[in-house]
Amino acid sequence: MKAEETKSIPSGYGKPPWVFKGSALYQLNLVKAEIARAFIPKEFRLVEAFGYTLGGFFLANYSDSPAGTFDELVVIGGIVWNPPTSCAWATRVLVSSDEACIHGRKDVGLPSYVAKFSKHFSATPKPKSKFNTFLNMIGVGGSTNCMEIQVSETKDTAAEDFCNINLTTGDAVSELNSGKWMGPTIKMSLPSYSGRTEHNPHLLKYSCQIECRVKPTSPAKVLRPSSEQSDRTQDPDCEHSDDKRNLSIDVMLSKPILALQFNCLKMDVESPLIVCHGLLNPTEK
Repeated sequence: MKAEETKSIPSGYGKPPWVFKGSALYQLNLVKAEIARAFIPKEFRLVEAFGYTLGGFFLANYSDSPAGTFDELVVIGGIVWNPPTSCAWATRVLVSSDEACIHGRKDVGLPSYVAKFSKHFSATPKPKSKFNTFLNMIGVGGSTNCMEIQVSETKDTAAEDFCNINLTTGDAVSELNSGKWMGPTIKMSLPSYSGRTEHNPHLLKYSCQIECRVKPTSPAKVLRPSSEQSDRTQDPDCEHSDDKRNLSIDVMLSKPILALQFNCLKMDVESPLIVCHGLLNPTEK
């Protein structure tokens, strides 16, 4: 049985589609099913195999958007199945814009929070070898560009570390200027479910239409905040916000299986549809 859908009423960002331009890293991780189930509504069936589902994160820097320039980290807890499609479920969304946070909460039903993205750049010399010496002579070798991003949630006047993300790839602007190959141009759709939050109790479905240059890249290295105790205990079934936050960090720390770099990104987001959850049948095949 197909779910009945009606349009939700957007506000703040103007009329959809909402257009975002910039660059992003899309990383897929193997996430334990017991972690993902802490976030997934009970009427959905989790797409899983051997105790794992497919999650990860979407790390973007938008140079142009309805909210201007801002950074975004979308933690994807897993994939849910609702015939005839499967959709991603975001467990936490961190943005460096108050306006983007309000829009995410009210219009898209996302668990959005304001965060600070502190970026540090460095160059790591490549190991010495005859081959690397030759690359240096022709202007190809040298150092590996690295960027460390510290993501901290802001609460009132305080900030709480969420994670550190270490990237070993260049940003879109520098690669454009250097003439490096950025991969083929592709078009894709990323369907997602959202809602069931304190700011938007409806169950929603929305899709991001993406056009970009895409190429595989090295997975980012994610580190847990140094302030957290390594021996903390967790209960995947608890409903407290701190536990949800910790489980979202666990999603980030899960084993990566694929990382894609999106350059020249243009993302169109339509107004979400309200799903009449009473018609959902998670056992339908």
